[in-house]
Amino acid sequence: MTTPTFVQFLSDVGANPVLLLTVLLTMGVIFVNGWTDAPNAIATCVSTRAIGPRAAIMMAAVFNFLGVFIMTAINSEVAQTVYKMVDFRGDSHDALVALCAALFAIVVWATAAWYFGIPTSESHALIAGLSGAAIALQGGLGGINGSEWIKVLYGLGLSTGLGFGAGWATAKLTACICRSMDRRRTNKFFKSAQIGGGAAMAFMHGAQDGQKFMSVFLLGMFLSKGQADATNFSIPIWLMLLCSIVMAVGTSIGGYRIIKAVGMDMVRLETYQGFSADIAAAGCLLLSSLTGIPVSTTHTKTTAIMGVGASKRLSSVNWGVVKEMVWTWVLTFPGCGLIGFLMVKLFALIF
Repeated sequence: MTTPTFVQFLSDVGANPVLLLTVLLTMGVIFVNGWTDAPNAIATCVSTRAIGPRAAIMMAAVFNFLGVFIMTAINSEVAQTVYKMVDFRGDSHDALVALCAALFAIVVWATAAWYFGIPTSESHALIAGLSGAAIALQGGLGGINGSEWIKVLYGLGLSTGLGFGAGWATAKLTACICRSMDRRRTNKFFKSAQIGGGAAMAFMHGAQDGQKFMSVFLLGMFLSKGQADATNFSIPIWLMLLCSIVMAVGTSIGGYRIIKAVGMDMVRLETYQGFSADIAAAGCLLLSSLTGIPVSTTHTKTTAIMGVGASKRLSSVNWGVVKEMVWTWVLTFPGCGLIGFLMVKLFALIF
């Protein structure tokens, strides 16, 4: 399956109103991802004042693109997994309506979570919305590809358990290594090192989330052309750049509320702790990307921060904030899945 050039894409959008609607909704989802999810990547380095918010956002934009570009060149398994996770085959028009409904459901869910300042996972919202839409379209669980969907469960365990454990271990190891060093010198070092840690997290956010949303973008393009059975694709550079820019704009507009919840309200981080959280989370995301397992950057980063805080003492973590986050995570699959299911029924009546 050949992927269109940017000129061909613009020509198709101008000639196909349905494709235009699909692109707008997909861009809306990517924008919301930058608005509510990407800020997690830079939350720690901003909260410890290692770098200012504006500079951090610019850094995140650059490294998001690099993450998308480099990791896609090395391994695009995450994009392939999400693309094949649900079955939208059959009538192309109905499939495209279902995809638009799923994207609309994701925007509704993520915006509601942002309003309450709770960092939700757009990755899981995406998977839930697509699954709910596929079930509605196919009239049952036949719309779910179980062999690909099981990777989501693996990713849930990896992002939660390994994220917490890696954060705890990295913070303990860092504190042990620097135990006899001058505190002022180490603080200066870790303040600079956190910028590198934030860049690594932004890179891995692009590697994970960028691939997920670009695969949905391409799915919409294929469906709009009646190619419901497309299985192989390549991700063009223009789409990588477009995704990164839209994500960066979203981060610049609405990111601070999430940065505050993750980097300030949940745990009061010292510079070495912020560095430990970034390195631990980036390592977990790299492992999952190389193995083709779609994980939540939100879950990975926040659980790594929890592990870092708990390494000092359990009371360092604001468990009230954690409780709110966990409830949001638990409700994402059934909640967003149900919205996706209902939106398909509604969109089918309208269109």
